[in-house]
Amino acid sequence: MKTFTVFFLIIQFFGFQAFAIQPTDSAQINKKRLNIVLIGTGVAYGASLIALNEAWYKKQRTSFHFFNDNSEWNQVDKAGHFYSAYQLSRVSKELFLWTNMSEKKSAIWGAVMSQAFMVTIDIFDGFSSEYGFSWGDITANMLGAGFFLSQELIFQEQKIKVKYSFHHTDYAASRPELLGNGYLEEILKDYNGHTYWLSFDLYALANKNPKIPSWLNLAFGYGADGMLYGRENENIANGYESFRQFYLAIDFDLSHIHSNSKFVNGVLFFLDMIKLPAPAVELNKQGINYHWIYF
Repeated sequence: MKTFTVFFLIIQFFGFQAFAIQPTDSAQINKKRLNIVLIGTGVAYGASLIALNEAWYKKQRTSFHFFNDNSEWNQVDKAGHFYSAYQLSRVSKELFLWTNMSEKKSAIWGAVMSQAFMVTIDIFDGFSSEYGFSWGDITANMLGAGFFLSQELIFQEQKIKVKYSFHHTDYAASRPELLGNGYLEEILKDYNGHTYWLSFDLYALANKNPKIPSWLNLAFGYGADGMLYGRENENIANGYESFRQFYLAIDFDLSHIHSNSKFVNGVLFFLDMIKLPAPAVELNKQGINYHWIYF
């Protein structure tokens, strides 16, 4: 939850790694833009940590400890860590590209910066009485950044994108302090409404075959339902039984839309982080469900 909250609190963070980059790339890098990135992300990083402390940790401080939460929430929270690390890497790369850094180095340092930020959140968790330092979270973070970086190094583009969608559920009303009080909080906290997607760019995977519409993607989603508590034994004890959900759906790739407006291109870039509503087929232990529109 905390990681996903931070992703919305601050889309970028700090660039202390650039001190290691600058001696090698100073001939190509636009130093003025690099300074803007470093100062801007530094301020944003500090502000996000202050906001995070006020929102989550201020009243929870304790000695540093570890916590194994790998069995909680049917691992939907781990999918959230994977998604956040992936998207933070993706945004970071674009910032470095703006400084005239090469595609390869922008991708590498984007992934590094993503991990530097994410591990800070995990350390905060380690000092929280309600959470703890989770190796499962660290692993999900590394896999998310690694998924982004491996595609950049192999394909020089993202042929398989990680996306997120949310739909309202009735569970939050029963435990608003945990699952969210109001729609905005539920978007961050109610894992029953979270779905995480791998969206396959069919056009790019087919080597830009003109017979395939460039906007058409095929997406595989994962979520879970019936979770009023993190652990299944607690759900069962309170009359609930959670189950995993797997989805197959149409998706739309906005990265192939280009505009002369930088603002429009920026909006499209961030909208491409979201799985847009579309027909979907759901498979779970109760059977198969068909959705004319699923979000």
